[in-house]
Amino acid sequence: MPLSKPIFTTKPEAKFKNVAIIGAGMAGIACARTLAQAGHKVTVFEINEYLGGRMATHNTPFGTFDSGAQYFTVRDPRFVKALATVPGLCKPWSATTVRVLDELGRVAAVAAPAPESHWVATPGMNALVSRWALPLMDQHSVEMETRVTRLERDVLNGHHWQLRTQGPGGTQHVFSGFDNVLLAIPAEPARLLLQTSPRSDLLAQQIDRVDAAPCWTLMLAFPQAMQPGMSSLGPQWNAARSTHHRIAWLARESSKPGRSTVERWTVQASTAWSAEHLEDDAMRVQAKLLKAFSEVTGIRAVPALAQTQRWRHAQTTRALGKSHLWDAETGLGVCGDWCLGARVEDAFISGLELALSVV
Repeated sequence: MPLSKPIFTTKPEAKFKNVAIIGAGMAGIACARTLAQAGHKVTVFEINEYLGGRMATHNTPFGTFDSGAQYFTVRDPRFVKALATVPGLCKPWSATTVRVLDELGRVAAVAAPAPESHWVATPGMNALVSRWALPLMDQHSVEMETRVTRLERDVLNGHHWQLRTQGPGGTQHVFSGFDNVLLAIPAEPARLLLQTSPRSDLLAQQIDRVDAAPCWTLMLAFPQAMQPGMSSLGPQWNAARSTHHRIAWLARESSKPGRSTVERWTVQASTAWSAEHLEDDAMRVQAKLLKAFSEVTGIRAVPALAQTQRWRHAQTTRALGKSHLWDAETGLGVCGDWCLGARVEDAFISGLELALSVV
């Protein structure tokens, strides 16, 4: 699959470079596709076996769960232009959203229509990043399940960079010859990785002021709700912002466009509770969140599926305050949603603007 027509042009005198990008979430892929469209050679390194970062889609026998980002909004015209390259992939989600007051599930009020549309990718949130990454995947420019452990100057050319990596089964490899290395990962892992490289102190110090909170996510499936005579379980709303001390957000996955009709719920714990129980056993977390879910929704049926996922760097609580970091002298750069905030569009803009700085 050839690269699509470039959306953003670069200066005609730009020198074509060999660029390593660490992280294949929204920021990393936005950065990579912009550089590739400008003619640069790009290699993306992703620690997981899936693309998307927190735009994650968890597949189960009962259907998918958006285990990370639940939806996104669109404000920047550059994001509008990029989304136009994948017509029909993203659809508006008009969920009935409420605010839950307490453990008894009492509802304060149905939220007024949002001032801006809430969008979801179909059939899962990871579909957008995966579609944009297709040309890179087709050109074998993405190294999956590859953890970058160290940044070093290239032993053969001191003006270039090399990456030490660890793959499946502990296999180790060195990738070399990069003009630039761009980190598109959460702030704390980025800071720690930069500390392994020479002359990166200034970047690491700037990242040090960023704060992010964790989040435990619970995914529940109730296929029994599809039995004759049962339309759905629990409340008549499809999403809620909760003030329960354990839960911050609940969403009925089957209410999102392009999903299966099996009754499924994604529950995201509050940042305070997640931080307090960050290192707890997953089954203990599951039991506590399931109890809270029953209190809020009134659903006391035993789920056919209950799974948890821990996000250590889920929600930006103090952003960097600029779209990216770029050091032209060393050829190192950093991007991510945490540079600007916590929105999906923040990640896109961050990756895009870092790429434009590089070219």
